[in-house]
Order: sequence, then structure tokens, then C-alpha cells
Amino acid sequence: MIVAFSVTPLGVGEDVGEYVADAVRVVRESGLPNRTDAMFTSVEGEWDEVMDVVKRAVEAVERRAPRVSLVLKADVRPGVTDGLTSKVATVEAHLSRETSR
Repeated sequence: MIVAFSVTPLGVGEDVGEYVADAVRVVRESGLPNRTDAMFTSVEGEWDEVMDVVKRAVEAVERRAPRVSLVLKADVRPGVTDGLTSKVATVEAHLSRETSR
């Protein structure tokens, strides 16, 4: 499965990058395939291991913030691996075909 999630500390002001870095650090240290962009961090693996990482990422932010917001979207597709890379590659392949016309 792939989970895209966003953890936002509430009640700490507008500059939340330091808190978000705590969550991303947990994801990166997990060893699971992951990618972070401006809005979400995506992580890929088995259900239990991915949800454990998300929980620990939330807990990392929760240690320093009085309240935490979590947004989560999941693609549950048994038997598929390397979805973080292959899904993007498929879209890029379609885009490159359009530009070569």
C-alpha cells in the first residue's frame, strides 16, 4: 500500500517546518520507500508497517505540539510493489508521448 499523509501541528504558530521535520525524520528512519513534497509525505509498504510509521510520525509531532491534525489518503493494492516510482513513471511516459507528437 501507499499512504500519503500530512501531519500539521496546531497551536504553535505559522512556522511549522521544524515540527514537520520531526515527522519526516521518523518516516525516513523507517527504511520504507518514501517521498516528501510540499504538501504530503508518501510511504510504501505493508499495512501494519506503514500505519505504524504514520502513528510514530504523529507522535513525534505530538510530543511538542498541543494539538495535531492528520490528513491521510491510502492506495491499498495487494501485490503491487514499487508503486511510488512506477505510478509516476507511467504518468511521465504518457506526458513524453504527448510532447513527441
